[in-house]
Amino acid sequence: MPESLSADVIVIGAGIAGSLAALKMARAGVSVLMLESGPEIKRDEAVEYFRNSPFKGDFTEPYPPQPWAPQPKFIPTDNNYLIQKGPDPYRAQYLRGTGGTTWHWAGQAFRLLPNDMRINTLYGIGRDWPLSYAQLEPYYCEAEYQMGVSGDSDLDSPRSRPYPLPGIPLPWGFEQIKRRLASSGYDVGIGPQARNSQPYDGRPACCGNNNCMPVCPIDAQYHGGISARKALDAGVKIIANAVVYRIEADDRGVIQAVHFLDRNKTSHRVTGKQFVLTANGIESPKILLLSTSERFPHGLANSSGMVGRNLMDHPGSSVEFYADEPVWFGRGPMRPGSINNMRDGAFRAERSALRIDLANTSPVRYLTERLVRSGYYGKALNDKLAWQAAHFVQLKCLLEMLPEPENRVVLSKTAKDAWGIPKLEVYYRFPEYVHRGYDQSVQDFQRIVSKMGGTEAIYSKRGSYDNNQHITGTMIMGREAHNSVVDADCRTHDHPNLFIAGTGIMPSASTVNSTLTGTALALLMADRVLASLGVNA
Repeated sequence: MPESLSADVIVIGAGIAGSLAALKMARAGVSVLMLESGPEIKRDEAVEYFRNSPFKGDFTEPYPPQPWAPQPKFIPTDNNYLIQKGPDPYRAQYLRGTGGTTWHWAGQAFRLLPNDMRINTLYGIGRDWPLSYAQLEPYYCEAEYQMGVSGDSDLDSPRSRPYPLPGIPLPWGFEQIKRRLASSGYDVGIGPQARNSQPYDGRPACCGNNNCMPVCPIDAQYHGGISARKALDAGVKIIANAVVYRIEADDRGVIQAVHFLDRNKTSHRVTGKQFVLTANGIESPKILLLSTSERFPHGLANSSGMVGRNLMDHPGSSVEFYADEPVWFGRGPMRPGSINNMRDGAFRAERSALRIDLANTSPVRYLTERLVRSGYYGKALNDKLAWQAAHFVQLKCLLEMLPEPENRVVLSKTAKDAWGIPKLEVYYRFPEYVHRGYDQSVQDFQRIVSKMGGTEAIYSKRGSYDNNQHITGTMIMGREAHNSVVDADCRTHDHPNLFIAGTGIMPSASTVNSTLTGTALALLMADRVLASLGVNA
């Protein structure tokens, strides 16, 4: 435990957004103390946990939870950390520990399209952002250069600087699919990835281990643990295993302190000048809702009643089939390319936009288990598996959700975790907007299967969607205090010295992974915090 429990800036949450914001502020000369509810995560231990785990499809397995920092887990069974209230399930899967959930992410580092930030003006749906793409663009660049993003196309998102690294070449099978689909209008391209295509920032180039999810064994893929290490080197103090249960405000709304429990259930009080909340889109609203007082009976930053509301993610549809030529999925990194030319258009007034990922996950284990269950063994198993593994294709479509206040998280009145902190209940519903997007995705899947000479196609069901773990919208950003939580500077409307950043403040989810945008917002926020302290970035 540090000798001083005080700093110029107190940051809650040591994931990629909080750590890079803390790093930026420390380099500008201010003192920063960062609190993280989970333990320090170490790459060598995570690799060993993964190697020994029987559940290779569960990306939380290399990162076991601690009693004081439980986390959602639904493979092989739901641990009920998030209490599902329906009518549809919201199966989040995130980590609590230094570096956060980007330890097991896919490394996809997409920008939003400018139109994603103006969907209400353009299409009459959702919400506009209170800042423009041009205002966020320099922070996209800053985030990309911190992470070492590789890419070769702007994907219709204007850029003021090139990608820091050239794109990682598409795997052989992706090139075959790209060739076969070229005449159909489906543009298979290299996706921007926080993954080194060549040595960068002291880290090696990707060597294609194909287990980017749940852990890159060589740190070629960027993650928040790297950010946290850099923050430490810059002088940030990090207290791990510090479970924040209350943010303290005076009667004027000025934040005075943060209270946390350590792993011995001892309470500590931390003071500062400016306070930053970057836990994630689930844990951050929980802390705000817990922070009640006579002056703020509904929690902090919640005069609008929007804390915990407008939960968004990317519901996913999928298809799997066997192509008529070998594609050999599982060679090279996971999720290196996708079909990105269906992300925007006037159709968004009626249904979800789409983005189709080519998964590139090795199918060998999945196919083996399925064949064994079907009665194959011996030479018949080997022969069947050899053909299926070479020809297997899996496509996943990310569907756009819109902010709906009734999709929300609330504190449970009855259930608590081992440290006596209320659990969260999740109320979640897939609207018809998403279902209509699913209908379009099936039409696109059918065309692609046909172009690939596909057989034995299996389509996911309408209304039964994968969750892509892109938690968005629970502390939504807006111009007006009556219907949002933070303003364009990421400052809470209700508290002059409380800032929030990360994916939870995003007013729209689009169809792309939200990490890069959440990180760009955190870097923008860091500038605003520094300005409030009279410091230039």
